[in-house]
Amino acid sequence: MMVNSKQDSQSPKYWDSLGCTLCQEQQYGEALAAFERAIELDRNYSKAWNNRGNALSAMKRFAEALNSYDKAVAIQPEYHQAWFNRGLLLAEIEAYGNALASYQRAIAIFADPCYLHAKEKIWLKKQLVASKAIA
Repeated sequence: MMVNSKQDSQSPKYWDSLGCTLCQEQQYGEALAAFERAIELDRNYSKAWNNRGNALSAMKRFAEALNSYDKAVAIQPEYHQAWFNRGLLLAEIEAYGNALASYQRAIAIFADPCYLHAKEKIWLKKQLVASKAIA
C-alpha cells in the first residue's frame, strides 16, 4: 500500500489499515511498526492498540500483547473484540480463569456466537486441568 499524500501518512487509520494488511500477509514485524506509527499519531486509538496486540501475539510476544489489549480496553471499555482477543491470548498461555473472565466481558458487551463457543471450550479446558490437578 502506497501513501497517496502527506495527509494519508498523518492518519492513524491509514497506518492501522496498513498494519492489518501486513498481518494478513504474515509480515508481523512490519505490521507492528505500522500499528506503532498509528499509536504515535493518536495514543487513544484503541483499534491500533488491539491490532498491535494481535501482531505481538502472532510473534509470541505474549506479555507485550497482553499490555496492548489492556490498553485498548482501558481506552474503550466496551471494545468487545479487544476483550475477546485478550481471552484468546490468555487461553494460549493457559491462563484459563483469566481467559474466561475476558470472554465473559466480551459476551456481556456483544453476544457473538463465536465468543460463546470460545468461552465453552476454555471452560472445558479449565475443568480438565483442574481434574488432573486433583488426581
